[in-house]
Amino acid sequence: MKYRAWTQCSEGCAGRFELTDIVYHCPQCGGLVEVAHDIESLKNRSASSWMRLFDERYMRTSHPYGSGVWGKKELVFPGIQNENVVSLYEGGTNLFWAERFGNSIGLEDVWVKQSGNSHSGSFKDLGMTVLVSAVNQIINDGGDIRAVMCASTGDTSASLAAYCASAGIAAVVLLPKDKISRHQLIQPIANGSLTLALDTDFDGCMRIVETITKDSRFYLANSVNPLRIEGQKTISIEIVQQFDWEVPDWIIVPGGNLGNVTAIGLGFLMMRELGMIQRLPRLVCAQAANANPLYRSYLTGFEKFEPIVAGQTLATAIQIGNPVSARRAIRVLKDLDGIVEQATEDEIAHAAALADLTGLFSCPQTGVALAALFKLAERKEIAANDRVVVISTANGLKFADFKIGYHAGQLAGIDSKVANKPMTLPDDVDAVLATILSHEAEVP
Repeated sequence: MKYRAWTQCSEGCAGRFELTDIVYHCPQCGGLVEVAHDIESLKNRSASSWMRLFDERYMRTSHPYGSGVWGKKELVFPGIQNENVVSLYEGGTNLFWAERFGNSIGLEDVWVKQSGNSHSGSFKDLGMTVLVSAVNQIINDGGDIRAVMCASTGDTSASLAAYCASAGIAAVVLLPKDKISRHQLIQPIANGSLTLALDTDFDGCMRIVETITKDSRFYLANSVNPLRIEGQKTISIEIVQQFDWEVPDWIIVPGGNLGNVTAIGLGFLMMRELGMIQRLPRLVCAQAANANPLYRSYLTGFEKFEPIVAGQTLATAIQIGNPVSARRAIRVLKDLDGIVEQATEDEIAHAAALADLTGLFSCPQTGVALAALFKLAERKEIAANDRVVVISTANGLKFADFKIGYHAGQLAGIDSKVANKPMTLPDDVDAVLATILSHEAEVP
Protein backbone atom coordinates (compact mmCIF):
# COMPACT_ATOMS: atom_id res chain seq x y z
CA MET A 1 0.00 0.00 0.00
CA LYS A 2 1.17 3.53 -0.75
CA TYR A 3 1.35 5.71 2.35
CA ARG A 4 1.53 9.50 2.25
CA ALA A 5 3.05 12.20 4.40
CA TRP A 6 3.29 15.96 3.95
CA THR A 7 4.06 19.12 5.92
CA GLN A 8 1.49 21.60 7.12
CA CYS A 9 1.25 24.56 9.47
CA SER A 10 1.57 23.54 13.12
CA GLU A 11 -0.91 26.31 14.00
CA GLY A 12 -3.66 24.95 11.79
CA CYS A 13 -3.51 27.18 8.70
CA ALA A 14 -4.63 25.66 5.40
CA GLY A 15 -2.19 24.26 2.85
CA ARG A 16 0.03 21.23 2.40
CA PHE A 17 3.58 20.84 1.12
CA GLU A 18 5.61 17.88 -0.06
CA LEU A 19 8.34 16.65 2.28
CA THR A 20 10.89 17.68 -0.34
CA ASP A 21 9.48 21.21 -0.62
CA ILE A 22 11.80 23.69 1.06
CA VAL A 23 9.31 25.19 3.51
CA TYR A 24 10.11 25.66 7.19
CA HIS A 25 7.52 28.27 8.15
CA CYS A 26 3.85 28.69 7.25
CA PRO A 27 3.49 31.28 4.45
CA GLN A 28 0.33 32.60 6.14
CA CYS A 29 1.14 32.94 9.85
CA GLY A 30 4.90 32.36 10.03
CA GLY A 31 4.53 29.42 12.41
CA LEU A 32 6.60 26.28 12.05
CA VAL A 33 5.43 23.54 9.72
CA GLU A 34 5.20 19.93 10.91
CA VAL A 35 4.94 16.56 9.23
CA ALA A 36 1.51 14.95 9.04
CA HIS A 37 0.76 11.39 7.96
CA ASP A 38 -2.24 9.77 6.32
CA ILE A 39 -3.18 8.01 9.53
CA GLU A 40 -6.26 6.35 8.08
CA SER A 41 -4.21 4.55 5.44
CA LEU A 42 -1.68 3.52 8.09
CA LYS A 43 -4.57 2.08 10.12
CA ASN A 44 -5.41 -0.25 7.23
CA ARG A 45 -2.54 -2.32 8.56
CA SER A 46 -3.21 -3.69 12.03
CA ALA A 47 -1.15 -2.65 15.02
CA SER A 48 0.10 -6.22 15.48
CA SER A 49 1.16 -6.33 11.82
CA TRP A 50 3.15 -3.09 12.19
CA MET A 51 4.87 -4.42 15.29
CA ARG A 52 5.71 -7.70 13.59
CA LEU A 53 7.11 -5.86 10.55
CA PHE A 54 9.28 -3.60 12.70
CA ASP A 55 10.58 -6.58 14.67
CA GLU A 56 11.43 -8.45 11.45
CA ARG A 57 13.47 -5.51 10.16
CA TYR A 58 15.15 -4.49 13.40
CA MET A 59 18.95 -4.36 13.13
CA ARG A 60 19.07 -6.55 10.01
CA THR A 61 21.25 -5.89 6.96
CA SER A 62 18.69 -5.11 4.25
CA HIS A 63 19.16 -1.48 3.15
CA PRO A 64 17.73 0.75 4.45
CA TYR A 65 15.45 -1.20 6.79
CA GLY A 66 18.12 -2.39 9.21
CA SER A 67 18.47 1.17 10.48
CA GLY A 68 16.54 1.91 13.65
CA VAL A 69 14.98 4.85 11.80
CA TRP A 70 14.38 3.40 8.35
CA GLY A 71 12.96 0.20 9.77
CA LYS A 72 9.97 2.47 10.51
CA LYS A 73 10.11 4.13 7.08
CA GLU A 74 6.33 4.19 6.54
CA LEU A 75 5.89 6.20 9.76
CA VAL A 76 8.76 8.57 8.94
CA PHE A 77 9.16 9.37 5.22
CA PRO A 78 7.15 6.85 3.21
CA GLY A 79 7.72 8.46 -0.19
CA ILE A 80 11.50 8.62 -0.28
CA GLN A 81 13.27 6.38 -2.78
CA ASN A 82 15.47 3.82 -1.05
CA GLU A 83 18.43 4.64 -3.29
CA ASN A 84 18.41 8.20 -1.93
CA VAL A 85 18.47 7.18 1.72
CA VAL A 86 21.70 8.21 3.46
CA SER A 87 22.02 5.89 6.43
CA LEU A 88 24.91 5.18 8.77
CA TYR A 89 22.99 2.43 10.56
CA GLU A 90 21.64 4.82 13.17
CA GLY A 91 19.40 3.77 16.03
CA GLY A 92 19.34 0.34 17.59
CA THR A 93 21.13 1.74 20.64
CA ASN A 94 21.48 -0.02 23.97
CA LEU A 95 18.72 0.24 26.55
CA PHE A 96 20.93 -0.08 29.61
CA TRP A 97 19.34 -1.55 32.72
CA ALA A 98 20.79 0.73 35.41
CA GLU A 99 19.89 -1.66 38.23
CA ARG A 100 22.66 -0.70 40.62
CA PHE A 101 22.24 3.01 39.94
CA GLY A 102 18.47 2.85 40.40
CA ASN A 103 18.76 0.91 43.65
CA SER A 104 21.12 3.57 44.99
CA ILE A 105 18.27 6.11 44.84
CA GLY A 106 15.48 3.77 45.89
CA LEU A 107 14.14 2.86 42.44
CA GLU A 108 13.77 -0.68 41.12
CA ASP A 109 13.33 -0.25 37.38
CA VAL A 110 15.59 2.45 35.92
CA TRP A 111 16.89 2.24 32.35
CA VAL A 112 19.17 4.54 30.36
CA LYS A 113 18.64 4.75 26.61
CA GLN A 114 22.16 5.15 25.26
CA SER A 115 21.35 7.35 22.26
CA GLY A 116 24.95 8.52 22.13
CA ASN A 117 26.08 5.06 21.01
CA SER A 118 25.46 6.13 17.43
CA HIS A 119 27.71 6.92 14.48
CA SER A 120 28.51 10.54 15.37
CA GLY A 121 27.98 10.01 19.09
CA SER A 122 24.57 11.58 19.70
CA PHE A 123 20.83 11.19 19.16
CA LYS A 124 21.04 13.81 16.40
CA ASP A 125 21.84 11.01 13.93
CA LEU A 126 18.21 9.82 14.16
CA GLY A 127 16.94 13.03 12.60
CA MET A 128 19.91 13.82 10.40
CA THR A 129 19.56 10.64 8.35
CA VAL A 130 16.06 11.75 7.34
CA LEU A 131 17.04 15.33 6.58
CA VAL A 132 20.14 14.52 4.53
CA SER A 133 18.26 11.78 2.68
CA ALA A 134 15.62 14.35 1.71
CA VAL A 135 18.35 16.69 0.46
CA ASN A 136 19.86 13.82 -1.50
CA GLN A 137 16.52 13.17 -3.18
CA ILE A 138 16.03 16.87 -3.95
CA ILE A 139 19.48 17.07 -5.56
CA ASN A 140 18.99 13.86 -7.53
CA ASP A 141 15.67 15.23 -8.79
CA GLY A 142 17.48 18.30 -10.14
CA GLY A 143 17.17 20.70 -7.20
CA ASP A 144 19.82 23.40 -6.71
CA ILE A 145 21.18 23.02 -3.18
CA ARG A 146 24.69 24.36 -2.68
CA ALA A 147 25.11 23.33 0.97
CA VAL A 148 23.28 22.19 4.07
CA MET A 149 23.69 24.56 7.04
CA CYS A 150 23.19 24.44 10.77
CA ALA A 151 23.84 26.37 13.94
CA SER A 152 25.08 24.06 16.64
CA THR A 153 26.29 23.62 20.18
CA GLY A 154 28.28 20.64 18.95
CA ASP A 155 26.26 17.51 18.32
CA THR A 156 24.13 18.76 15.41
CA SER A 157 27.23 19.91 13.55
CA ALA A 158 28.96 16.57 14.09
CA SER A 159 25.97 14.63 12.81
CA LEU A 160 25.35 16.89 9.82
CA ALA A 161 29.02 16.75 8.84
CA ALA A 162 29.12 12.95 8.96
CA TYR A 163 25.96 12.40 6.92
CA CYS A 164 26.85 15.03 4.34
CA ALA A 165 30.35 13.59 3.98
CA SER A 166 28.84 10.15 3.42
CA ALA A 167 26.51 11.54 0.74
CA GLY A 168 29.07 13.86 -0.89
CA ILE A 169 27.01 16.97 -0.05
CA ALA A 170 28.60 20.23 1.14
CA ALA A 171 27.95 21.20 4.77
CA VAL A 172 28.41 24.51 6.60
CA VAL A 173 28.28 24.67 10.40
CA LEU A 174 28.15 27.75 12.61
CA LEU A 175 29.36 27.28 16.18
CA PRO A 176 29.60 29.68 19.13
CA LYS A 177 33.31 30.34 19.61
CA ASP A 178 34.85 28.66 22.68
CA LYS A 179 31.47 27.32 23.86
CA ILE A 180 31.62 23.68 22.73
CA SER A 181 33.95 20.87 23.69
CA ARG A 182 37.07 20.40 21.57
CA HIS A 183 36.04 16.80 20.97
CA GLN A 184 32.81 18.00 19.36
CA LEU A 185 34.61 20.73 17.41
CA ILE A 186 36.95 18.30 15.71
CA GLN A 187 34.12 16.18 14.30
CA PRO A 188 32.86 18.57 11.58
CA ILE A 189 36.44 19.61 10.88
CA ALA A 190 37.50 16.00 10.33
CA ASN A 191 34.49 15.31 8.11
CA GLY A 192 35.36 18.24 5.83
CA SER A 193 32.60 20.72 6.68
CA LEU A 194 33.13 24.44 6.41
CA THR A 195 33.33 25.16 10.15
CA LEU A 196 32.76 28.75 11.30
CA ALA A 197 33.26 29.75 14.94
CA LEU A 198 31.31 32.94 15.63
CA ASP A 199 31.83 35.37 18.49
CA THR A 200 28.29 34.89 19.80
CA ASP A 201 26.12 32.25 21.48
CA PHE A 202 24.00 29.52 19.89
CA ASP A 203 21.02 31.83 19.50
CA GLY A 204 23.20 34.31 17.60
CA CYS A 205 24.42 31.55 15.30
CA MET A 206 20.83 30.46 14.76
CA ARG A 207 19.73 33.95 13.72
CA ILE A 208 22.44 34.06 11.03
CA VAL A 209 21.63 30.58 9.74
CA GLU A 210 17.91 31.36 9.50
CA THR A 211 18.71 34.53 7.53
CA ILE A 212 21.02 32.78 5.06
CA THR A 213 18.71 29.78 4.54
CA LYS A 214 15.94 32.04 3.29
CA ASP A 215 17.87 31.44 0.05
CA SER A 216 16.71 27.94 -0.91
CA ARG A 217 20.18 27.05 -2.21
CA PHE A 218 21.21 26.71 1.45
CA TYR A 219 19.18 24.04 3.20
CA LEU A 220 18.39 24.44 6.91
CA ALA A 221 19.38 21.49 9.10
CA ASN A 222 18.32 22.65 12.55
CA SER A 223 15.23 21.26 14.26
CA VAL A 224 13.18 24.10 12.79
CA ASN A 225 13.16 21.60 9.94
CA PRO A 226 10.39 19.09 10.73
CA LEU A 227 12.20 16.20 9.04
CA ARG A 228 14.59 16.09 11.99
CA ILE A 229 11.66 15.54 14.32
CA GLU A 230 10.41 12.63 12.20
CA GLY A 231 13.63 10.69 12.59
CA GLN A 232 13.99 11.46 16.27
CA LYS A 233 10.47 10.26 17.10
CA THR A 234 11.58 6.70 16.29
CA ILE A 235 13.42 6.61 19.63
CA SER A 236 10.00 6.29 21.29
CA ILE A 237 9.01 3.39 19.06
CA GLU A 238 12.37 1.69 19.62
CA ILE A 239 12.14 1.97 23.42
CA VAL A 240 8.71 0.32 23.45
CA GLN A 241 9.95 -2.28 20.97
CA GLN A 242 12.90 -3.10 23.25
CA PHE A 243 10.44 -3.64 26.11
CA ASP A 244 8.47 -6.13 23.97
CA TRP A 245 5.92 -3.40 23.19
CA GLU A 246 5.28 -2.41 26.80
CA VAL A 247 5.17 1.30 27.66
CA PRO A 248 7.40 2.63 30.46
CA ASP A 249 5.89 4.87 33.12
CA TRP A 250 8.32 7.78 32.72
CA ILE A 251 10.62 9.21 30.05
CA ILE A 252 13.15 11.83 31.19
CA VAL A 253 14.96 13.80 28.49
CA PRO A 254 17.36 16.79 28.59
CA GLY A 255 15.94 19.86 26.85
CA GLY A 256 17.75 22.63 24.98
CA ASN A 257 16.27 23.54 21.59
CA LEU A 258 13.37 21.23 22.57
CA GLY A 259 13.20 19.30 19.31
CA ASN A 260 13.94 15.99 21.01
CA VAL A 261 11.30 16.27 23.72
CA THR A 262 8.84 17.21 20.97
CA ALA A 263 9.84 14.23 18.84
CA ILE A 264 9.65 11.76 21.71
CA GLY A 265 6.16 12.93 22.62
CA LEU A 266 5.00 12.73 19.01
CA GLY A 267 6.35 9.20 18.71
CA PHE A 268 4.25 7.98 21.61
CA LEU A 269 1.16 9.84 20.40
CA MET A 270 1.50 8.28 16.95
CA MET A 271 1.86 4.78 18.37
CA ARG A 272 -1.28 5.26 20.43
CA GLU A 273 -3.19 6.56 17.42
CA LEU A 274 -2.22 3.45 15.46
CA GLY A 275 -3.23 1.15 18.32
CA MET A 276 0.31 -0.05 18.98
CA ILE A 277 0.10 1.13 22.59
CA GLN A 278 -2.88 1.81 24.83
CA ARG A 279 -1.39 4.33 27.26
CA LEU A 280 1.18 7.09 27.34
CA PRO A 281 4.18 7.54 29.63
CA ARG A 282 4.67 10.73 31.58
CA LEU A 283 7.27 12.93 29.93
CA VAL A 284 9.85 14.96 31.85
CA CYS A 285 11.96 17.67 30.24
CA ALA A 286 15.08 18.49 32.25
CA GLN A 287 16.86 21.82 31.80
CA ALA A 288 20.05 23.33 33.18
CA ALA A 289 19.14 26.04 35.70
CA ASN A 290 21.36 28.46 33.76
CA ALA A 291 19.43 27.84 30.51
CA ASN A 292 15.87 27.19 31.63
CA PRO A 293 13.24 29.14 29.65
CA LEU A 294 10.89 26.14 29.47
CA TYR A 295 11.16 25.52 33.22
CA ARG A 296 10.22 29.15 33.86
CA SER A 297 7.23 28.77 31.56
CA TYR A 298 6.22 25.54 33.34
CA LEU A 299 6.09 27.42 36.65
CA THR A 300 3.38 29.63 35.10
CA GLY A 301 1.41 26.62 33.91
CA PHE A 302 2.76 27.34 30.41
CA GLU A 303 0.63 30.49 30.31
CA LYS A 304 3.57 32.42 28.91
CA PHE A 305 6.93 31.61 27.39
CA GLU A 306 9.73 34.15 27.27
CA PRO A 307 13.18 33.58 25.73
CA ILE A 308 16.17 34.32 27.94
CA VAL A 309 19.88 34.85 27.45
CA ALA A 310 21.30 31.47 28.40
CA GLY A 311 23.98 31.50 31.06
CA GLN A 312 27.09 29.36 31.00
CA THR A 313 26.51 25.72 31.86
CA LEU A 314 28.49 22.51 31.88
CA ALA A 315 25.69 21.09 29.73
CA THR A 316 26.89 23.08 26.72
CA ALA A 317 24.75 21.18 24.21
CA ILE A 318 21.58 22.56 25.82
CA GLN A 319 22.88 26.06 26.56
CA ILE A 320 20.03 27.65 24.60
CA GLY A 321 17.82 30.52 25.72
CA ASN A 322 15.48 30.83 22.75
CA PRO A 323 14.52 27.26 21.73
CA VAL A 324 12.89 27.04 18.31
CA SER A 325 10.61 24.15 19.26
CA ALA A 326 9.19 25.67 22.44
CA ARG A 327 5.56 25.81 21.29
CA ARG A 328 5.63 22.26 19.95
CA ALA A 329 7.30 21.00 23.12
CA ILE A 330 4.70 22.62 25.34
CA ARG A 331 1.93 20.95 23.31
CA VAL A 332 3.35 17.45 23.70
CA LEU A 333 4.21 17.96 27.36
CA LYS A 334 0.57 18.81 28.00
CA ASP A 335 -0.53 15.73 26.05
CA LEU A 336 1.77 13.47 28.09
CA ASP A 337 1.04 14.99 31.52
CA GLY A 338 4.53 16.41 31.43
CA ILE A 339 6.82 17.92 34.03
CA VAL A 340 9.72 20.32 33.54
CA GLU A 341 12.54 20.23 36.09
CA GLN A 342 15.87 22.01 36.36
CA ALA A 343 19.33 21.19 37.70
CA THR A 344 22.09 23.40 39.06
CA GLU A 345 25.67 23.03 37.88
CA ASP A 346 26.67 21.14 41.02
CA GLU A 347 23.66 18.82 40.67
CA ILE A 348 24.54 18.12 37.03
CA ALA A 349 28.15 17.20 37.78
CA HIS A 350 27.30 15.13 40.85
CA ALA A 351 24.52 13.17 39.13
CA ALA A 352 26.75 12.29 36.18
CA ALA A 353 29.59 11.22 38.50
CA LEU A 354 27.33 9.00 40.62
CA ALA A 355 25.96 7.32 37.49
CA ASP A 356 29.50 6.73 36.24
CA LEU A 357 30.32 4.85 39.43
CA THR A 358 27.73 2.24 38.40
CA GLY A 359 29.15 1.65 34.92
CA LEU A 360 27.80 4.54 32.88
CA PHE A 361 29.88 7.33 31.31
CA SER A 362 27.39 10.15 31.18
CA CYS A 363 27.65 13.38 29.24
CA PRO A 364 26.70 16.54 31.18
CA GLN A 365 23.35 16.79 29.36
CA THR A 366 22.49 13.32 30.63
CA GLY A 367 23.61 14.59 34.05
CA VAL A 368 20.78 17.14 33.83
CA ALA A 369 18.24 14.37 33.24
CA LEU A 370 19.72 12.23 36.02
CA ALA A 371 19.57 15.15 38.45
CA ALA A 372 15.89 15.59 37.58
CA LEU A 373 15.39 11.88 38.27
CA PHE A 374 16.93 12.35 41.73
CA LYS A 375 14.49 15.15 42.53
CA LEU A 376 11.40 13.33 41.29
CA ALA A 377 12.38 10.20 43.21
CA GLU A 378 13.05 12.20 46.38
CA ARG A 379 9.64 13.89 46.10
CA LYS A 380 8.03 10.47 45.56
CA GLU A 381 6.52 11.62 42.27
CA ILE A 382 8.24 8.60 40.77
CA ALA A 383 7.27 5.49 42.73
CA ALA A 384 9.83 2.87 43.69
CA ASN A 385 8.49 0.32 41.19
CA ASP A 386 7.80 2.71 38.29
CA ARG A 387 9.65 1.91 35.08
CA VAL A 388 11.78 4.95 34.18
CA VAL A 389 13.79 5.56 31.00
CA VAL A 390 16.40 8.33 31.05
CA ILE A 391 17.46 9.49 27.59
CA SER A 392 21.23 9.77 27.38
CA THR A 393 21.67 12.12 24.45
CA ALA A 394 25.39 11.94 23.70
CA ASN A 395 28.46 9.81 24.22
CA GLY A 396 30.39 10.83 27.31
CA LEU A 397 33.65 10.64 25.38
CA LYS A 398 32.67 13.89 23.66
CA PHE A 399 32.98 15.58 27.04
CA ALA A 400 36.22 14.11 28.35
CA ASP A 401 37.37 17.53 29.60
CA PHE A 402 34.24 17.71 31.78
CA LYS A 403 35.15 14.33 33.29
CA ILE A 404 38.81 15.24 33.77
CA GLY A 405 37.90 18.55 35.36
CA TYR A 406 35.51 16.89 37.79
CA HIS A 407 37.91 14.24 39.02
CA ALA A 408 40.78 16.73 39.20
CA GLY A 409 38.61 19.10 41.25
CA GLN A 410 39.05 21.83 38.64
CA LEU A 411 35.44 22.66 37.72
CA ALA A 412 34.70 26.12 39.09
CA GLY A 413 31.99 26.12 41.74
CA ILE A 414 31.63 22.33 41.72
CA ASP A 415 32.11 20.20 44.80
CA SER A 416 33.64 17.01 43.38
CA LYS A 417 32.13 14.78 46.07
CA VAL A 418 33.08 11.47 44.47
CA ALA A 419 36.28 12.43 42.66
CA ASN A 420 38.61 9.54 41.91
CA LYS A 421 42.14 10.82 41.38
CA PRO A 422 44.88 8.55 39.99
CA MET A 423 47.61 7.73 42.47
CA THR A 424 51.34 7.88 41.79
CA LEU A 425 53.42 5.15 43.43
CA PRO A 426 57.05 4.05 43.30
CA ASP A 427 58.15 1.02 41.27
CA ASP A 428 57.66 -1.24 44.27
CA VAL A 429 55.41 -4.30 44.54
CA ASP A 430 54.86 -3.90 48.29
CA ALA A 431 53.72 -0.30 47.87
CA VAL A 432 51.29 -1.32 45.12
CA LEU A 433 49.88 -4.22 47.15
CA ALA A 434 49.52 -2.11 50.30
CA THR A 435 47.63 0.53 48.36
CA ILE A 436 45.30 -2.05 46.79
CA LEU A 437 44.53 -3.61 50.17
CA SER A 438 43.86 -0.26 51.83
CA HIS A 439 41.60 0.76 48.95
CA GLU A 440 39.36 -2.35 49.11
CA ALA A 441 37.11 -0.88 51.78
CA GLU A 442 36.56 2.26 49.71
CA VAL A 443 35.21 0.60 46.56
CA PRO A 444 31.75 2.14 45.97
